Amino acid sequence: MKRVTGIGGIFFRARDPEALGAWYRKHLGIDVQAWGGTAFVWADDAGHPVKGTTVWSLFGPDNDYFAPSTAPFMVNYRVADLAAVLQALRAEGCNVLEKTDDSAYGKFGWVIDPEGNKVELWQPPEGQ
Repeated sequence: MKRVTGIGGIFFRARDPEALGAWYRKHLGIDVQAWGGTAFVWADDAGHPVKGTTVWSLFGPDNDYFAPSTAPFMVNYRVADLAAVLQALRAEGCNVLEKTDDSAYGKFGWVIDPEGNKVELWQPPEGQ
């Protein structure tokens, strides 16, 4: 019997939930609701439902993939145009890491939120 079928939510603590929610709303376009969160439905830019997967992965204690953040988690958000999002974040004064990655898995970039959490932005490969 298959038990876990995907990610139902991502939860983390914030020193100032209202301010951090406002940052995610303004800079990443996440529709943070009054209750403090949002529900994502897999869709393309036009809002049409699409197939997709969400990765859940464990990292060992010596792995530095989350660096420079010291948080014990990192959230990966799917984006349609990584270069445009990173450019907009830089223009808005966000702490965008210079490194990007382009591989068979897609394009990746990172921004540090106001509380020091590393946020991964992912543009899937064409056709996904």
